[in-house]
Order: sequence, then structure tokens, then C-alpha cells
Amino acid sequence: MARGVRRWRLRRSREVVIIRAPVFVPTLRDGDLTLRPVRLRDARELEGVLLAHREWLQPWEASNPQGSGAWNIRAGIKNLLEQARNYQSLPFLLELEGRIVGQLTVSSMLYGAMSSATLGYWVSPDVAGRSLAPTAVALATDYCFQELGMHRMEICIRPENAKSLRVVEKLGFRYEGLRRRYIHIDGDWRDHVCFAVLSEEVPQGVLARWRQGFADERLAQIREADAALLSEPWRPGGL
Repeated sequence: MARGVRRWRLRRSREVVIIRAPVFVPTLRDGDLTLRPVRLRDARELEGVLLAHREWLQPWEASNPQGSGAWNIRAGIKNLLEQARNYQSLPFLLELEGRIVGQLTVSSMLYGAMSSATLGYWVSPDVAGRSLAPTAVALATDYCFQELGMHRMEICIRPENAKSLRVVEKLGFRYEGLRRRYIHIDGDWRDHVCFAVLSEEVPQGVLARWRQGFADERLAQIREADAALLSEPWRPGGL
């Protein structure tokens, strides 16, 4: 096979050949909302949005347990683009009327026997409540299922993040369980609750199922036993 060419088996065709481009991230649209690939030249505008909404975003932002906490947006974008070049990530920006209003990243992309990935996202507070986050998640999930042949998509959320929990409720992601001290967020290891959807659960697509009123919000209900654990402080050797 020629250098820079990778073969993919996709759901809608037996085999396609993709020439290795800088990224393989598509542009997805629904109404006024656009999901497009992040670019290095977005660094200044993206940094401005993040700085303008620190109080809103910081409690949910990943942090480095070994790092100094220094912020480098360009370095972060370069890292995302490198992952995209290795077919491990889909780094999107959310745009509304030509301005950046959020991010969504499909990460931990596995193929073959696993065929799964994880989603993370945020939106600016000035556009919150307009269903941009669930629309973006649905668009990205449908692309991964229908075009990349993924089988399972997962979202892990801090249990305190009620707005993000509403996203998985609206879209009918299933609750799968509690992960104690799972991701380093805002300076410490934080508990997360995890949700997933399988491709065979949404043959019509996540976006269509939601828009047609067939997404069952009860699927995202956190189990009582896990909710009870979350009310207690974690201790080494405990649950």
C-alpha cells in the first residue's frame, strides 16, 4: 500500500481508500450549527472564548496531575491535530453564525473488535439552553456510527454537572456505571458517571431518534446504589 494511504472498512461501503490528509475530521451541519475541524489559526479566538467564560468552564475542565497548570492553546490544538492524523481523535469546534461557541472532541478511538470512542464537549454560557450540545453530540455520534463503522460511543460526566447530564438524558444514552476518581478535573481526581449508546440501538440515527421523540430519557437514570456511593467520600480500598 502506498505511503500515506490507509484503508478503512465503513458501514456504507465494503471498503474505501482514504488518502492521509492533515486531518480526517469532517464538517457537520444542522441548521445554524456547524461542527468543523479545529485549526491552529483558531487559537486566539478559542483562547478568548475560554478566558471570557472561566467561571462557567473551569469546574469541568481536565487538568494535568503532573503539570504546572500553564495554559497553551496552540500546543493543545497541535496535540489534537496529531491525534487526528493518527486516526485517534475527531477534534471539532462548534460555530454559530460564524463564531466559536464550543468544542466537541471524539477521542480514544478504537477500531476492529472494539470499534468504540469517547465524546467530550462544552458550550459557551451565552448559547446554553439552545440544544446545541445535544445536537452536536448527536451529529458526531451519527457520523461515527454511519461513516466510520463505530459500534459504541461513550460519555463520562461529573455527577455535579447537571447541564451535561441533561444532554445524555435528552439523547437517550444508557447509564452504564460509576467510576471513582476517574479523570483529573479542575485540580483533583473526580468521580464520573458513564453513559453509552450502541449503533444497533439507533438504526435511524441519534439525531433522528431524538427529534422524532423516541429517545427514552429514563435510560440515563443513575442507579440508586451508585447515587448513594456518590454521597459518601471515597476512601482507599472502598467502593
